Amino acid sequence: MRTGLPSRLTCGIFDHLDDDGRDAARQYEDRLKLAEVCDSLGFYAYHLAEHHCTPHGRAPSPNLFLSSLAQRTRQLRFGPLVLLLNLYHPLRAFEEICMLDQLSGGRLEVGIGRGSQPIEWGYFGLSADAAPSRYTEASEILNIALKGHTLCYQGHHFQLREVPLMLRPHQRPYPPTWIASNRAESAQWAAANGANLACIGPASVVRKVTDAYRSHRAHDTVGQGRESFLGLARMVVIAKSDQDAHAAAKTAYGRWLESFKFLYDLNAIPTPPALPLTFDAALESELCVVGTPASVRQLLLQQMEEAGANYLLCQLAFGNLPLEISLYTATAIKAEILDGFGG
Repeated sequence: MRTGLPSRLTCGIFDHLDDDGRDAARQYEDRLKLAEVCDSLGFYAYHLAEHHCTPHGRAPSPNLFLSSLAQRTRQLRFGPLVLLLNLYHPLRAFEEICMLDQLSGGRLEVGIGRGSQPIEWGYFGLSADAAPSRYTEASEILNIALKGHTLCYQGHHFQLREVPLMLRPHQRPYPPTWIASNRAESAQWAAANGANLACIGPASVVRKVTDAYRSHRAHDTVGQGRESFLGLARMVVIAKSDQDAHAAAKTAYGRWLESFKFLYDLNAIPTPPALPLTFDAALESELCVVGTPASVRQLLLQQMEEAGANYLLCQLAFGNLPLEISLYTATAIKAEILDGFGG
């Protein structure tokens, strides 16, 4: 059953912070400028991926970058999507979460997960066999820490005894949580535990995941009394003409794809079957939405409705897309979508 578009549609930003071929410091500064503009335009949040030893992500410590973003913005919420919890001691992760939430006056959104590339875990000495159980323990410890004042836990990977927790998040009882998944069973877990959900893929596929979420959610709202977010991620490029938008997006997608494939090619591992290997395939699979303000608006709203999503996660910067195009896209989304749906 189609639920239609919500009366209030919210937009956020998703970012891999993948290598654009320039000096890293300059790229960081451009992203902070983009975040400042999105803050002023009324975007809800900036979500940053975590990757290691690959040009696919220049933010291997997302919390470091987010602490800078917190000081450059005023309303924009932010957080990792996702924090690769397997690579942290959960006590350290908890303390950094508290610091970020306090530094920002309570604007943190916490995404946690295992990640999708065992190659990256292996560089830290973590085997694919150990990752599931370690992640389960770490997530359990983090949840206990966010809810209590003393931490006790006895597991296979972690043993904590009467650890005093001297920091608390600014948000009470704790910041909103997120997972990223295209699996119905993960959506059911998120719904039952009050977590927001971020999805990627064709709208018809995502619809099965959002339906699973809605059928299993315990409450109609999560955190601070608002509706839970069911996010749909899209690479979005808008220009004054279709020709200009497609030319810029095609070049940028090629650069992004090269970075995505880096570790797979280096280790002679096949890329995921769902990965579009050409720009045309990226358009066909709905990963990229490209065109003029009016045409992109129509496509995005159609896909959001079909997917059953209420939160549009726009990847405004990827590959070597120039900052001015990302800024134009952000401004167009404000005019075409945020203003039309109440922000």
